[in-house]
Amino acid sequence: MMTRRLIQLFLGLGLYGLSIALIVRGDLGLDPWDVLTQGVFERFAGPAGLSFGLVVNLIGMAVLLLWIPLRQRPGIGTVANVLVIGTVANFGLDWIPSDLALPIRVGLLVAGVVLNGVASGAYIGAGLGPGPRDGLMTGIVARTGWPVKWVRTSIELAVVAVGWLLGGSVGIGTILYALAIGPLVHRFLPLFTIRQRESAEP
Repeated sequence: MMTRRLIQLFLGLGLYGLSIALIVRGDLGLDPWDVLTQGVFERFAGPAGLSFGLVVNLIGMAVLLLWIPLRQRPGIGTVANVLVIGTVANFGLDWIPSDLALPIRVGLLVAGVVLNGVASGAYIGAGLGPGPRDGLMTGIVARTGWPVKWVRTSIELAVVAVGWLLGGSVGIGTILYALAIGPLVHRFLPLFTIRQRESAEP
């Protein structure tokens, strides 16, 4: 059982990192958290010589502080999230070429958004601890009882506003992600949640 959960966790995290790279190379607007990352990178980290992927990881660590009032507890999945996603995103950015034709970029954007929703459901559903950003979502849902899709959408819109103020790039891809990711996670999370599926089987 633990082997299955670990495989699902790391596969989900790897796909999440790849989805970030797809959205970035789509170049039609970053996802909200990467708008924030880009804003921080351009304003502070870039001049200091830090990589984009490292900034992803550092922001993940900072978001963990918001877990304290929500009484969220980290797990192995939380630590793995901070370490894996930014690293895989860097590999993806090195592998996927830039300056692609518009139809290909649209395809990368749509694939990246859908893959992000699938990956989120997979690694959260492994039950080994959500990532910093998703833990913020699950913590608010647990404390309020509000639907996942509305909580996630509200978080994404707030994050993109802060990122934009810091100079991050906002485009049609940003709006698509902010509006679609909540319903996607709402759909895929129950499908990949191991404990829910197994308790339903008998």
